[in-house]
Amino acid sequence: MVTPEAPNDVSFSQGIRMMFYIMKPNETSFPSLEEVPDYVKQATPFFISLMLLELALSWILKGKLAGRVDDALTSISAGVLSRLPTLFFRSMELSTYIYVWENYRLFNLPWDSPWTWYLTFLGVDLGYYWFHRMAHEVNIMWAAHQTHHSSEDYNLSTALRQSAFQVYMSWIFYCPLALIIPPPVYAVHLQFNLLYQFWIHTEVIENLGPLELILNTPSHHRVHHGRNRSCIDKNFAGTLIIWDRIFGTFEAEKEKVSYGLTHPINTFEPLKVQFHHLHYIWTTFWITPGFWNKLSVIFKGPGWSPGKPRLGLLEEIPEVTGKEVPYATHVSGSLQLYALVQFALMLGFYEDTFADKGALSQATLLLRSGYIILTLTSIGFFMEQRPQAAILETFRCSVFLMLYWLNYLKPFIPSWTHTFEILYSICTIYWGIRSMKQLASGHPKQL
Repeated sequence: MVTPEAPNDVSFSQGIRMMFYIMKPNETSFPSLEEVPDYVKQATPFFISLMLLELALSWILKGKLAGRVDDALTSISAGVLSRLPTLFFRSMELSTYIYVWENYRLFNLPWDSPWTWYLTFLGVDLGYYWFHRMAHEVNIMWAAHQTHHSSEDYNLSTALRQSAFQVYMSWIFYCPLALIIPPPVYAVHLQFNLLYQFWIHTEVIENLGPLELILNTPSHHRVHHGRNRSCIDKNFAGTLIIWDRIFGTFEAEKEKVSYGLTHPINTFEPLKVQFHHLHYIWTTFWITPGFWNKLSVIFKGPGWSPGKPRLGLLEEIPEVTGKEVPYATHVSGSLQLYALVQFALMLGFYEDTFADKGALSQATLLLRSGYIILTLTSIGFFMEQRPQAAILETFRCSVFLMLYWLNYLKPFIPSWTHTFEILYSICTIYWGIRSMKQLASGHPKQL
């Protein structure tokens, strides 16, 4: 029997340890779900600190920064979108788990037993392995998971590039645990399993020696993110690489890895990053003849088509030549700086919304979420130098002022109330003039 020691806020030592899944059972065992900390939220400062450390180490060791501004903004935007549904609903993974636990559990393992803690660690990690594998082998699940693989960079910001609707499928693979594992224990490990996978998205760490035999490491996960033929459908592990070794999906890092989707989507628009493969499935479904073939479009592999094996043909995947050039934007430095400032301001309102969500009405949450999505879309338009970017930005800044004056958005820095009003008023006027010039010319140009 152990007594929980974890406070509402983690210490620096605990914060570092939770990022690497080396917390102790007595620190992270709780009798009720309400007492389980939001470790992912508490990890935000550590996400930022590790990303800054990666930038510094990359510059020192390799003479270049890890990643690009446009790709990093797209990745973080995906992370923001993936969390917005939790403003309105409890996590699908937790809700379904609680339902199974309350109605179908076989017996209760003690919540305060170290054996329960370690069993849950193994169970959650095994459940993640099979969910992750199916997310690559079932087309409708890949439609969600492909978001995470769409980055052609590989750095810590890539870890934040998450799907907005993947959680509506992953819950299935954890439900068997609900037959015996109390929800508070499951909730802890669900978060730690996710946090562990953050730090393995880096090229700064090359090899961890004997740990490579047991743990999922940056080297193993680089292979997983590769579009080289040897990397396809390999290394699905969350924390322990032993599952890939057991089930025959392990591949060591033997060649330079080229990252991203086998057929790059070449976009920084956050909604397109999230939903483009669903559109592909929809169009393919209707042009594919035969009822069973249509079902196969949904439930077989992304590379399947009539007459092919379930997962498609490996030889049809484009070979990596080493000359691939990642999709990039060529916007001016001043426009990139503007996008970064607006993105930072949006993150301030985003964090403020999550901090106050219990006190905010559904209408306020909905309007704030809409504004956040609008901001991310507008920044994506800027990064792609879309002709409509000025018009969309004029609309976005006008929406901000309207929501601000109606008190649906409040200053997350109280002393900046008038500063926000002046800033967004100037932005509305500036982009409004740019928009009118474009409309008057009849030939909108790239920014």
